[in-house]
Order: sequence, then C-alpha cells, then structure tokens
Amino acid sequence: MTSQQFQAIVLAGERAGGNALGKSLGLPAGVLAPLAGQPCIQRVITTLRQSCSVAGGILCGPSASVLREAPEISALLEPGDYKWLAPAHGPAASAFAAAEALNSHPLLLTGADHGLLDAATVDRFCKDALATVSERDQPDMVVGLVPHERVREAFPDSKRTVLRFSDGAFCGSNLFAVTSEAGHRALRYWSEVESFRKRPWKIARRLGVLTLLRYVTGRLTVGHAFQALSRQAGCRVGWVLVPEPRAAVDVDTVADWALACRLLEDETAAMAHPRRASGPAGEAADP
Repeated sequence: MTSQQFQAIVLAGERAGGNALGKSLGLPAGVLAPLAGQPCIQRVITTLRQSCSVAGGILCGPSASVLREAPEISALLEPGDYKWLAPAHGPAASAFAAAEALNSHPLLLTGADHGLLDAATVDRFCKDALATVSERDQPDMVVGLVPHERVREAFPDSKRTVLRFSDGAFCGSNLFAVTSEAGHRALRYWSEVESFRKRPWKIARRLGVLTLLRYVTGRLTVGHAFQALSRQAGCRVGWVLVPEPRAAVDVDTVADWALACRLLEDETAAMAHPRRASGPAGEAADP
C-alpha cells in the first residue's frame, strides 16, 4: 500500500479508422474484447478498484457512440468513482485532457486494453514510483519498464516493441505515474512523438544527434536516455522496473487477445484442478 493514493486515468479511445481487434470480433471497440467472460475494459477497472493504491479517476473514452452501443461500460461508471471523459484525437492528448480535468497528483495512467494487469502489479508500480519522488532528482513523471528478458522467457512467440540500451533491453508496461503538475509537460511532449511509438530510433533522433548515434550503435544507457528525454520534455522523467512480464502485454491485437485468453484459461483450469496442475515436488499429479 502506498502512503498516497493515486487517481487513475484509463485511456479507452480508438485510433482513427477503428481497432483491428474490435473489427475482427464484430465489436464497436477493441476494449470490449472478452477475456475470461468479461470485457477487457471491465477487467482493467475491476483491477484498479482492487488496488490499495488507486482511488477512482477518469475513463477517457471510448466515444459517446460506442457508449450507446455498450451498456456494460455505462454500468462500470454507475458507482461514481470513475467519470467518463470524451477522448481527444490521440492517447497523449486524451491523457493530457484527463490530467488537466483531475488537477491532482499523483496520477496513474494505463490503458483499457491492459487486460492482464493485476492489482499487485499496480500497487508495486505506484509504491516504486512514489519512492523515486523522495530521491534527490525527484521525477515529475515515472515510466514503468519491463525487462525484455522476462517477457521473452514468458512469451517467446509474442512480438513486442523493445527499447535496447547498452545496459539492458526493455518493453513498455503501459504504466505511467504523473507526480506533479510539471509532469503534464511530458504528456504534451508525448503527443509530439507518439506517431513514432513503434520506431524507438526515431524517438532517439528527436532527442538529439548524439543520443541517436549512441542508440543505434548500442552505447546509450537507459539513464542517459531519460536524461535526454527530460531535457526535451521540459520536466524530470524517471523510470522504475516492472518485473511482471504480463505488464508488457496490451490486448490490442488479435494475436495478443489470443495469448491473453489462453493465459487466463490456463489459470482458470489450474484453480479448478490444482492437483492436476502440479503434484508433489512440482510434478504433474495423476488424475
């Protein structure tokens, strides 16, 4: 449990042209994709409600037209701890609008497609993010990074965007903490570079020629990368490790949805038949 409670910003907007996952499933939005009997967006809100670190917030999106087609989303808002806000023209602009509307700190940002997120991961990230604020170089925004090695070991066939630095390779966790009003500047900067989200080297180029050269030659450390990012964003941006590999999986493609469904089905089966999952000394038990 953290000493301060966060308010959450859950991004649920659709990019222009709609979501391929939603279209493939015949749904008005990808965040409605079913996972273990619940829409993905419901799993995320439920996880945040189970967290000791989060006390309500804003659901930014989906659009009003999607809300009219999806009464289950309106039902999620009935308790009143989460307010709906219309999405802006992109995730970064939506995050900035929601942060301005809440006008409080600390804030937790995540996506409504983060269907494998669990409360323990949320609590650990929030605790670690606040711990960085007590240090000398107090960050205004904190980014969660998952070690790529953990993700590769857990999901060897899954394709993920990887940030490769000289002192380690990481995947994003879709977990961000805004710890001060100055952190809103990072959200503005995010809107400038979000079109490069799948091409890390282009982001490195925006951070300066020297930073780009260090990145493409494998000599850029994660610390130097965040120092350069802080200069460009006009605020202090830090990072923390998120050890849970599932935090790197957003359910926004058909492949990731299939992966998430398989993982949750295996979990359900293991809970229903624990002796079959493992017997004495970790060996499979006899039926």
